[in-house]
Amino acid sequence: MGYDSAATKERLLTAATAEFAAHGVSGARVDRIAKNAGANKRAIYDYYGDKNALFTAVLERALADLARDVPPSEDLPAYAEHLFDYHRKHPEALRLVMWEALEMGEGPVPGEEERTRHYGDKIHAAQLGGAPDAEAGTQVFFTLALAGWTIAMPQLRRMLLGPDCDLDQLRENVGRAVQAMLTPADNAR
Repeated sequence: MGYDSAATKERLLTAATAEFAAHGVSGARVDRIAKNAGANKRAIYDYYGDKNALFTAVLERALADLARDVPPSEDLPAYAEHLFDYHRKHPEALRLVMWEALEMGEGPVPGEEERTRHYGDKIHAAQLGGAPDAEAGTQVFFTLALAGWTIAMPQLRRMLLGPDCDLDQLRENVGRAVQAMLTPADNAR
């Protein structure tokens, strides 16, 4: 049986996703990634160049999977609930983005132009759903925050909402919070 480079690359990406989600770029170890992928360390450098480039590949794939599974929607409350479900099943996507923010700070990030265009698609969908042009970006930003933060911060969720917090109920509350954000203040009284 010959060497299967596609299978090796896939195993490396899978192992690197778990490693980076758990430890970030600085804390991740190439030796652990190679061992958990059943590959040699040299394969990482041959396929990806270095650890930073491997992180970029992992993050791009995680974001592409997210974009595929949770496409932009004109219905922001339903989008928020769908995003909540996705993050609940795939918390590594949130962790990777959080590590990116922690390690790269306010500077540009890999693939920023393409990612900005994708977020533009979300803003456009919100506008089609009735969000005023001037507020659509803010509404999408807050929607992403409400759906993601509730999953990304389990310790805060536990301290504020209790250890037995019903995530299905919280999902509905996220959708209602997004709906309330969309309701003009003068009509909410």
